Amino acid sequence: MRKLQLTLFEEVSAHLPLFDGLPEGAVERLAAGGYGRGLLTASLRARLRKAGFADMAALALASPVDLMAVRKIGPVRVTAIRAHLLDELARLVPGTRADHDRKATDRRRLERLRAMPGGRFDGAGETCADLALKHCADIRAELDIPAAHLDRIAAALILALLPEQPLVPSVAAAPEVEAAREARCARERAEQLREQDREWDEAAPEADVLPGRALR
Repeated sequence: MRKLQLTLFEEVSAHLPLFDGLPEGAVERLAAGGYGRGLLTASLRARLRKAGFADMAALALASPVDLMAVRKIGPVRVTAIRAHLLDELARLVPGTRADHDRKATDRRRLERLRAMPGGRFDGAGETCADLALKHCADIRAELDIPAAHLDRIAAALILALLPEQPLVPSVAAAPEVEAAREARCARERAEQLREQDREWDEAAPEADVLPGRALR
């Protein structure tokens, strides 16, 4: 169900990639870096990998809605993922932080909407940005349209803003890269098992041990 307190732009943005317009080579570098260091917990990384997000490139090209389809990934963790990716981008490609933080990305998308006439939607305003910055509830009331009609408007804006997805060349052909990937996965699996053991130990009730009696 649509959250009517959101602006249309916020709803549309939830269906767009975390990053777009990245410098040439940035996506490939993210892919080669796996998940980097310090991304969430081992168990959450395992969930992301199982859902098909193999590395940071896949995360960067995913939308918040895509990521929140993964169990235990909500808005707060999507924000954490984006911050982690931005840090990695700034490290791999100096100068990218200012151009690809959340505000800069939103500003770039709004500029594109301002270049689109709003006349295609009756009563939308001079540009599509005028419409997108309104709350969904206000749009429905002002245009007197049902939810399904607003869904179609949102879909049209999403399609207009979707960037062409860059092709990430497979690194599997390079044996040394594949070996490094396998080693990294093994380390992450071991870390996940250790974390799982800690969770089980913390959840287990303390056993009552009588004086002079040893546990078997």
